[in-house]
Amino acid sequence: MNTARLLLLALSFAPAALFAAARPNVLLICVDDLKPVLGCYGDPYSKTPHIDRLASRALRLDRAYCNQAVCSPSRNALLASLRPQTLGIYDLPTNFRASRPDAITLPQYFRAAGYHTAAMGKLFHVGHGNFEDVASWTVPHFRPKAPQYALAENAAPAEATPQKKSAGKAAKKANGAAVESADVADDFYADGQIAAEAVARLKTAAASREPFFMGVGFLKPHLPFVAPKKYWDLHDPAKLPQPSRLTAPEGAPDYAPQFGGELRNYDGIPPGNNPLDDKLTRRLIHGYYAATSYMDAQLGKVMAALDETGLAKNTIVVLWGDHGWHLGDHGMWCKHTNYEQATRIPLLVAVPGQKGAATSALVETVDVYPTLAALAGLPAPQGLDGRSFAALFTNSAAAHRDHAIHVYPRGQRLGRAIRTERYRLVEWKAPGGDPATAEFELYDYRDDPGETKNVAADRPAVVAPLRALLATHPEAKPQIKPATPATVAAPAPTKVNQDRHAMFDRRDKNHDGRLSLEEFLEGQPDPAEAPKRFPTFDTNKDGFLSREEFVNSGGQGPKK
Repeated sequence: MNTARLLLLALSFAPAALFAAARPNVLLICVDDLKPVLGCYGDPYSKTPHIDRLASRALRLDRAYCNQAVCSPSRNALLASLRPQTLGIYDLPTNFRASRPDAITLPQYFRAAGYHTAAMGKLFHVGHGNFEDVASWTVPHFRPKAPQYALAENAAPAEATPQKKSAGKAAKKANGAAVESADVADDFYADGQIAAEAVARLKTAAASREPFFMGVGFLKPHLPFVAPKKYWDLHDPAKLPQPSRLTAPEGAPDYAPQFGGELRNYDGIPPGNNPLDDKLTRRLIHGYYAATSYMDAQLGKVMAALDETGLAKNTIVVLWGDHGWHLGDHGMWCKHTNYEQATRIPLLVAVPGQKGAATSALVETVDVYPTLAALAGLPAPQGLDGRSFAALFTNSAAAHRDHAIHVYPRGQRLGRAIRTERYRLVEWKAPGGDPATAEFELYDYRDDPGETKNVAADRPAVVAPLRALLATHPEAKPQIKPATPATVAAPAPTKVNQDRHAMFDRRDKNHDGRLSLEEFLEGQPDPAEAPKRFPTFDTNKDGFLSREEFVNSGGQGPKK
């Protein structure tokens, strides 16, 4: 049994007093494809008042980097604190447990420490053959039931009506329109439903003394850029910034850039590497800003509920973007590169009692997990790639890392990138391959902040020490074979001791020493199934549960 599993078991069977009611809650906000085009990061064009308000009381990390600029590996790095090259997983379909079946995830760690863990929206990457991690959550994960588009003409072929499919027009691409501005309510789209669910869960949590770890995963501004019309109207497209350089960095290997393969699957987008004209470029950038404003408004609802319930006084709030996004810079779109626009992320951490601050310390996504454990007062988790940056809350000017590392694959090659304060070095070779076969990119962000030229061949004296930094990391693993849910099973949720007497007391609102059906059902994690348990627990069939019936029928046995 590995060290992490031993520590998890120790947490699971620790005395309840170790996890007192004062232990802070955690609200983890994950945002898909969000780059730092936010007011709090100095973007003058954004309309993100709620994120900016959160930043005013948070530690803003100005040099935070993802570990790979694509959804699933980046989220593995966040939730398991294991880099893609540690797992050998760089794709979307492969579940992290195919590489590390005994990994202890961030929510799983908090669950074992007595926290109620819940997720709504996108936390782990689910789809493309990948699947949810049931061991991480106390209750089933919530997924919204919302259409992708409001307007029929924008729908993908699979979503179109038979009449629309047979209209005789040219065949649409698989993903429908890349943008949509429709006069609909916020909760027509998925993010509005996710926010509503989070608000309801926070209100339920406020009535309980059980600490919680809640993950809220917003989908926008991921493609397609759909948002209610009022969020489009916030932005004047004529004033939004447009890309100034439309070509890849001079001297970069021809395989290092990419030109928006994900975007090219949407209707109305030119195929292949064909350039997008100015009108389409402006429309897409407008859509990205509108979708970001829409997501920001949903976050505002969640933060308002946190304040209104009084939970803000004892809740750590994290806002994290899974990776950046190319908005036409260098002629590139989407993520999927090792360049600055794809790898730099927004990261805000608000801790009760702490004032707002900013830090230029270099951090990686893998660092969030051990930091949250430290801020919550939990024992330091073992076997992680990350390191806690909790010390930055008392000294935001302190250093954390002298470099960050991230990766991206191209065919048989893997680009391993070292990002320091001034430079980024990218080594391209097959995992485990001969170092003599490597090709390099080097960018100097002091002299060339726009990444216009690869200067690796001209600066051997700079490349050498950066290669030495890279050599301090283990060699990257090759991509492991994808596995299906049938061949990869998450470990069974670790049993966490529950004080059912305390649970009884919380539900007994009128303090009459018995629970009505209404009292019993309040706060149940499975509202559809819970009513079926009540008559089974009610052994004397009087329509109420005594303390003894509740405690013993819950399967815990008599309390000594």
